[in-house]
Amino acid sequence: MRSLNELDAERSQTEVILGLTRAFEGIASMRIAQVKDQTLMSGKFFAELWKIYNQIRVDEFFHFGRVQDDNSNPKELLILITSEGSLSGDIDERLIRQVVKYYKPEKNDVIVVGYHGSQLATQNNIKYIRSFRLPSNDANINVAPLQAEVQKYASTTVFYASYVSIMTQDIKTMPLGTAVSARGQNIEKSEDIISEENYIFEPSTYDVVSYLETTMVKVMLGELILESKLAQYASRFKAMSMARQKATDTLGELKWTYNRSKRHIKDERLKNITNSMRSFGL
Repeated sequence: MRSLNELDAERSQTEVILGLTRAFEGIASMRIAQVKDQTLMSGKFFAELWKIYNQIRVDEFFHFGRVQDDNSNPKELLILITSEGSLSGDIDERLIRQVVKYYKPEKNDVIVVGYHGSQLATQNNIKYIRSFRLPSNDANINVAPLQAEVQKYASTTVFYASYVSIMTQDIKTMPLGTAVSARGQNIEKSEDIISEENYIFEPSTYDVVSYLETTMVKVMLGELILESKLAQYASRFKAMSMARQKATDTLGELKWTYNRSKRHIKDERLKNITNSMRSFGL
């Protein structure tokens, strides 16, 4: 049987763990609310851009902001959006397992966003050409370096964690070009036409369209990072909630064991005193 000092020390450690899990749970909950607001604002901005883009669109294809004489890399670029640390439950491991099934070195180049993901990619023999740290802030995310890499490839697919609910997160695969176009189809079209007959384009119509496409790709990448962070915060909340519940149960058991041991010691002392008194005929 463990001593009272050992039980008391373990009880104190469990109380600390319980306090930490409550704190992390509260932080994750606050972050979820903040990122939801940022994602909503990003969606509204994308809708405004798409309306303008659709009014001056020069053809039916989305070119990612590339010039018309396209010399893009024929490989498919895979972007893996993961977390920075390992406090997000098993969400990064699930994402990497899905990438392993899809990845072919001769057909794919890989870029990893998030330090934890780059570690897991290396462990699973996924060779990446570049890695970026996941932005620590949830606003004004700079995705220009990532967008510059996307512009070099004929096609791009993004693997990211998707927020379903506070207790459910899925891993999704999204072809970036198709996603941008599909997103635009759900936005109400304007009847106004913007053309060279009623507007002056500098330096040219194609350059203006290219700029809009580049901006929308940045907005979409920023949204996917926000969506992934939202799922990560939710996964962290779930993990901390489970850890808090386990710590609560453990603390209850330790308190019960401590009190039982304490009573046992008192009972043994009383028994010894009683036996001593009897031995002296008292």
